[in-house]
Amino acid sequence: MGLFKKMREPVFLKESGSSEEQLEKLKLLEPFLNEEGKAKLRQEIKHLEYGINGEKEIAFELRNSHFPMYIIHDLYLKDGDLTSQIDYLVVTRKICFIIECKNLYGDIEIDSQGTFVRTMEFGGQKKREGIYSPITQNQRHMALLKKLRLEKSGGILKRFFWERYFESDHRAIVVLANPRTILNARYADEEIKNQVIRADQLVDFIRNTCENSTSPELSDKDFQNWAQFYLYLNQENKTDYLKKYEIYKIPQNNEGMRTRKFSENNRAILPAPERRESLIKDLRVYRWNTSQAEGIKPYFVFNDRQMMDLIDKFPRNEQELKCVSGFGEVKVKKYGGQILAILNRYRKEK
Repeated sequence: MGLFKKMREPVFLKESGSSEEQLEKLKLLEPFLNEEGKAKLRQEIKHLEYGINGEKEIAFELRNSHFPMYIIHDLYLKDGDLTSQIDYLVVTRKICFIIECKNLYGDIEIDSQGTFVRTMEFGGQKKREGIYSPITQNQRHMALLKKLRLEKSGGILKRFFWERYFESDHRAIVVLANPRTILNARYADEEIKNQVIRADQLVDFIRNTCENSTSPELSDKDFQNWAQFYLYLNQENKTDYLKKYEIYKIPQNNEGMRTRKFSENNRAILPAPERRESLIKDLRVYRWNTSQAEGIKPYFVFNDRQMMDLIDKFPRNEQELKCVSGFGEVKVKKYGGQILAILNRYRKEK
């Protein structure tokens, strides 16, 4: 109890998300698809990476808020056929915030009917298109969260309490994570305007909403229990993201045999255990320098899991490098030569 009384900073109860795991699975699939499948896959990977970057922007804002809150990233709810995937659930001592993250290209306009319209520019020409309302999406999240909260409230009195105060104690908001996005909501209803904010406004919005709330401030114990309850509702997302690519797969018998063969052959040329740490350090230095030179996140070059697969398979050429997790044709062409040069420095003498 004393520990939670001292809480003055945000705490992540769940920081990892399923999107990065999904991204890994999609990247591993690329070498096994035909050209049409690869084109569709790369487009999905691009959108997924963009969404992950948006969620990281929000995580950065929350982590540096210096405000007591419990944060649950990627909360997956399921009740029968109903499912919801909440990007961020932020529990404070007064209000629970349901956050839908949107890292959108272009500029966003919300009209008087609450319709979201995106404007993008391609080759000097502007293109306008309607997009699915993230507010409607968040309303579905809120409805399922409320349903589960009431079902698991216990006695009649607790159920009555939660049903009566749920709306006042929960706020659904859409956060635009792309700093370049311009939001035009001047024709939207005030209720709609209050549900869409930019990432750099998020912390101030949470603070001001809590300060203006008439809800009583929870004790440290109740504050913690509230957040832990929602974490308890989280379920494993068992969606098969790869199933739709089955029709694009090409025969892999020869490729599978080749992959196993080069892995077995390379066991004899792996670096000694005492040199393994030095190799990891060199790969991390290369990753950092490359990311800084290109102005990208280090994990875009390769993440830690891909690095360990790289070391385990220890490829000798670009063809073998393509069998390493996350290394498709584009990445191999871009980084392959330098990565193979690093590996070759550690290759055992025959």
